[in-house]
Amino acid sequence: MSVFERLEARRAVRSYIPKEVEKEKIESLLYAATLAPNDRMREPWSFYVIQGKAKKEYESLAYEYLQERFPTKPKLVDSSMKAVTQTPVIIVVTSDTLPKASDSTDNEYAVCCAIHSMWLAAEEQGLGFVWRTRGVGLVHDERLHHFIGSPQDKKVVGTVFLGYPENSEGAEKKKQRTPFEEKTVWL
Repeated sequence: MSVFERLEARRAVRSYIPKEVEKEKIESLLYAATLAPNDRMREPWSFYVIQGKAKKEYESLAYEYLQERFPTKPKLVDSSMKAVTQTPVIIVVTSDTLPKASDSTDNEYAVCCAIHSMWLAAEEQGLGFVWRTRGVGLVHDERLHHFIGSPQDKKVVGTVFLGYPENSEGAEKKKQRTPFEEKTVWL
């Protein structure tokens, strides 16, 4: 599959079968992340792989968060929790923060590239992948930062949900994209 075909095929997969993801496959995604471009080779990423007992703790944290955020929407809480409980692997990805704000921003951009590299590698290995930045990803909730050990000088950029797709095709209907011509100014 060409790079363009892989990019066109990439989808957010939110439903997984109850099958563990092999450690070697997780490690290959982490390796793919380290190949991402990054300013001054700072390699500003850190990964927190959540499985087993830690995943049960994450589920409790997510449930508490959702109950607080949506106290009058139990169906929303239940459907969101289904996404968490049925996901075999969760990976929290952080970016190093630095004293100079522009350097920290550059680091975040590099981490976004690292996550995207993981996404493309996951698809090649038959894995479903979704990068969450809100809701059950807990990216903006301080409890997640505490959960991963309150690392100094780190900012959570995304939470990756990973597993084998529930449907064998692993893709939902292709979404229509705005043609680049409508988003481009030639100077």
